[in-house]
Amino acid sequence: MRSIVPIEGDPWPHDMTISIEDHSQALLELLWVRETWSLEPIGDEPGPLIDGPEGANTPSDVAEWSEAWSTLWEGALAVAAQPLDASAMDSLQASAAGSSEHAELLARLTGPTWRGRFGGQALEAGFSEWSQRQFEKIWPPRHTAAESPERLSLDALVPAWRAGLERVVTIPCRAEHTRVVGTSGLLVTDGTREDPALYAEALGVFSASR
Repeated sequence: MRSIVPIEGDPWPHDMTISIEDHSQALLELLWVRETWSLEPIGDEPGPLIDGPEGANTPSDVAEWSEAWSTLWEGALAVAAQPLDASAMDSLQASAAGSSEHAELLARLTGPTWRGRFGGQALEAGFSEWSQRQFEKIWPPRHTAAESPERLSLDALVPAWRAGLERVVTIPCRAEHTRVVGTSGLLVTDGTREDPALYAEALGVFSASR
């Protein structure tokens, strides 16, 4: 939401733009793989999925996969938390599918992925169906503009924006997991964003980090 000039009576700053990434394919793939294959990554990782896979497997190279997961998570999260690169998106759409240029541009937009590192075999156990269910939860949007989480937590959002916040990334995980990513990104769970008090607290974490 953005306006050229201030709108009388509207507390939303006319020049404030905040983007929401609520369905990052790269992050969803990683979260699915972590639970489906009982990985044990080390680092600042979120809690389990709200709607996780049924049953779990353990790969013979669980240590290698767990270590790779942590590296891929950090890389994919860093890209997901960046404002959308419009020029790269335009170039991607104009490039030929299957070309090296197309692959390079896609990697630039998505960051490292599990599929790119290990192929899609680990994702065959129902990932597509699960990912579709996650998408159906967010589309079509359940909120009007006035009811959006950003509007309901506007008092905390404005200071965070003034401190540099540009993009909020959400993930469908249990419990709270709030993390400042880079100079302009914030990671929260879906539940945190849907709760005005928790969302305001998370936005305050970003403001305090600057």
